[in-house]
Amino acid sequence: MNKFLRFDWYALTLYLMLVGIGLINIFSAVYDVDNTEIANGFMQKQLIALGIGLIMIFLFQFIDIKFFERYASILFLVSILSLLGLWLFGTDVSGARSWYSIGGFSLQPSEFAKVAVALAIAKHLSSFNTRIDRVKDYLGAFVIIAIPAILTILQPDPGTAMVLLSFFFVLHAEGLSTYYLNTLVLLFGLFILTLLIGANFTLITIGVLSLFVFIYRYLRKLKKVLWPLILISFLGAAFTLSVSYIFDNVFEQRHRDRFNILLGKEVDIRGVGYNINQSQIAIGSGGGLGKGFLQGTQTKGGFVPEQQTDYIFTTVGEEWGFLGTALVLGLFMMLMTQIIKTAYKQKNTFSRVFCLGFACVLLIHVSINLGMVVGLVPTIGIPLPLMSYGGSSLLAFSMFMGIYLRLYFQRIQ
Repeated sequence: MNKFLRFDWYALTLYLMLVGIGLINIFSAVYDVDNTEIANGFMQKQLIALGIGLIMIFLFQFIDIKFFERYASILFLVSILSLLGLWLFGTDVSGARSWYSIGGFSLQPSEFAKVAVALAIAKHLSSFNTRIDRVKDYLGAFVIIAIPAILTILQPDPGTAMVLLSFFFVLHAEGLSTYYLNTLVLLFGLFILTLLIGANFTLITIGVLSLFVFIYRYLRKLKKVLWPLILISFLGAAFTLSVSYIFDNVFEQRHRDRFNILLGKEVDIRGVGYNINQSQIAIGSGGGLGKGFLQGTQTKGGFVPEQQTDYIFTTVGEEWGFLGTALVLGLFMMLMTQIIKTAYKQKNTFSRVFCLGFACVLLIHVSINLGMVVGLVPTIGIPLPLMSYGGSSLLAFSMFMGIYLRLYFQRIQ
């Protein structure tokens, strides 16, 4: 088969379209008619990142996929060391020590950790004689996910931690019992309950529910009543206390405020909830066709802080309207669908799992970012993939794309 035809031009076109739309809207978000140098500076850095990303995509097409599989563990170790190094050499930005400052550029290692985890999970599940239903094998996968997730929470960067935890969906797709996915959902519910009513009342709730379950199972004369129930209750209590401690002592005040506003515990119009209110106004004012390029009043008025990063979608909504937002969402849907289709056409586990990991990261990023913009999710620093301003994010997703394209190319061999 002709090598030219074996390349996934469709996915590459979608990638370039999303990046192009992102560049247009970044420029609009930062453009100031009285000081054009500001916009030029932003665009220069983003274009440099794009250039490096395209070079990586090109070079990856000449690397056999076995190279990524062979060195996935080393790349994962380097990623973990880079996260640990932030404690010594990192730079604080907005209360989080998540960046290395190199010259005039900043590098966020947690973005590249997503690629490293995808590779490490793929290698682990593709290892000889690995079975996801065996304790030692799925515990190994849990550790691969948990270590970088914990390190990012401690920065604190709860958004990236949530993205990393989403790899459990990949494990589920590969055969992990639904029991573990249900457990993850229950833990999320316990997390929300702890934030809503506090640790003390949550512990009381766990105790009361455990007592009812014990009485019910005892009266029904069911075996193995006591010890499993004690273990589950203990783990639930430990998780509750951990959530309470992390929320009160690790999260920054701005993170706590955003969660409290979302859960209805605080009302704030001009404070930390201001971004959400203004982003909703910006998107709503765009109407069907938008106000036009550089014509957004919310955008030009600077009513949405950091609009070029986490809130870039508001620029799309205001200046390009419903048509523009539908186009962007459609492009993301087509890209994710293509990646998933490619995953299930792969002939080996490593390639399939990596593709599923890439699709999962894209889905979680897009879902959380849009949830932030419309006020369904607290602002936790999750950029819109390929579109938000940020060199580290663009480089990381370009790495994802480069490896994916190589997998697509090699799938027939």
